Amino acid sequence: MRINPVALEIFKNLFHAIAEEMGAALRRTAFSPNIKERRDYSCAVFDARGEVIAMGDHMPVHLGSMPMSVAAAVQSLDFEEGDIAVLNDPFAGGTHLPDITLVMPVFVTGRGSRVVRRAFYVASRAHHADVGGAQPGSMGLARDIYQEGLRIPPLKLAERGRLRRDVLDFLLANVRTPVEREGDLTAQVAACRLGARRLEEMVARYGAAEVRAAMRVLLDYSERMMHATLRMVPAGSYAAEDFLDDDGISNQPVRIRARVTVRGGRARVDFTGSAPQAAGSINAVRAITVSAVFYVFRCLVPEDTPATAGLLRPITVITPRRSVVDSESPAAVAAGNVETSTRIVDTLLRALAKALPARIPAASQGTMNNFTVGGLDACGEPFAYYETIAGGMGARPGQDGLDAIHTHMTNSLNTPVEVLESFYPLRVRRYAVRRGSGGRGKYRGGDGVIREIELLTDAQFSLLADRRRFPPYGLAGGGAGKRGESFWLKRSGDSIKLPGKCTVSAQAGDAVRIATPGGGSWGRKNRKTKIGKRGV
Repeated sequence: MRINPVALEIFKNLFHAIAEEMGAALRRTAFSPNIKERRDYSCAVFDARGEVIAMGDHMPVHLGSMPMSVAAAVQSLDFEEGDIAVLNDPFAGGTHLPDITLVMPVFVTGRGSRVVRRAFYVASRAHHADVGGAQPGSMGLARDIYQEGLRIPPLKLAERGRLRRDVLDFLLANVRTPVEREGDLTAQVAACRLGARRLEEMVARYGAAEVRAAMRVLLDYSERMMHATLRMVPAGSYAAEDFLDDDGISNQPVRIRARVTVRGGRARVDFTGSAPQAAGSINAVRAITVSAVFYVFRCLVPEDTPATAGLLRPITVITPRRSVVDSESPAAVAAGNVETSTRIVDTLLRALAKALPARIPAASQGTMNNFTVGGLDACGEPFAYYETIAGGMGARPGQDGLDAIHTHMTNSLNTPVEVLESFYPLRVRRYAVRRGSGGRGKYRGGDGVIREIELLTDAQFSLLADRRRFPPYGLAGGGAGKRGESFWLKRSGDSIKLPGKCTVSAQAGDAVRIATPGGGSWGRKNRKTKIGKRGV
């Protein structure tokens, strides 16, 4: 069946609107500020084979890896109408344990037929502020995945339209904040059911055959757009490396190495030479690495290109097993999702800058500055809070970077001060732009932020942050952004500088100050910078 261009645009927009509406429903009905305010969630639509057809404008680190969660659920479970799977196992399609994914099949009946077929899948993923483990927030230092929280293989959370109370009770019995977790999980259920209903309505209006044809055409169109984009990249092999400060256990830098080879409208991305699997939690599973590759190359295609699985068809990704970019059980992985994914992006952009110097920005802050805190509130009830903190955006060829913004693999927001202080026994003492932290150059890097939070009760807090040793790089002769730094401000008046990755038991009246990195700059200041057709 042929689909004309106008109809194709309509279907592309409809699928995207469904994913966006799912996200809006999830945000409105969730309990936690992490989802309602920070928008740490993602939703997507898949075809009957589990290939992604549309994504909401949500979290890149979630979206590029979500297809592996759908594949794991489909391989493990025998789905019937109304079923919903739940999983978070990083070694079975997940990313890290706080990211819980729900997958729901959508069955439709063709026109004039009584045969019910599985035609789509919808999925919602959300970061839950606690999933058990050794530290509140489930994002502290760890040496293996068992210390990080509850690990969920693909299970049926709902069967034939009814929630399984036994599965839900099992999950809630293993977390510190069961009421909040139940609210967030049921919001994800609602988002999936809404997406399924919208797809059923689409099929009722246009017919199953035409919708299936539109999905195939969208996949093929995305593939052609990626082929065309890669043909515009000068043929060659472009290598780069960058480093994470450490793994939180030892003090040794951790290498990320990438070689991007482009030829004939295809690309090969090889991470051979990256560091072996680490003792700490910076290990990324392959799903995360593929997600980072998907994000970087999606940035190269025209903005209106459908974000489907077709984009990855011309790209081969090679990851060495048992490395920080393709870790295996029982590796700790909490920071691999947030920190290593970001460094993979930095490394890939550094390599592509040699091929496309007029398009690639300098490094952004290169960390999500993950902060978790938890304990007992004044009523003796457990609480757990999680946030990522904005920083500087790297300067672009011809334009300064932006200040105080979440970049690349995170697309979240800050938690408003009013919400943070009303939900948790915390007080925000200071929240400001870190002036002068962006790199100096022809085009300056964006500035980071300073965030200072006081504890109003005894609590344990954890940091998983980076770019404390290796600053965000500049490009075309531009200067690097300032490194980040963190301090434990004790109520006694003492100030203790903290490593980027740590867990601290603190007292009421203590505070944490986090100064996030600025972005790198682009071009030498006060000099004319020539942009050639090829890189260095």
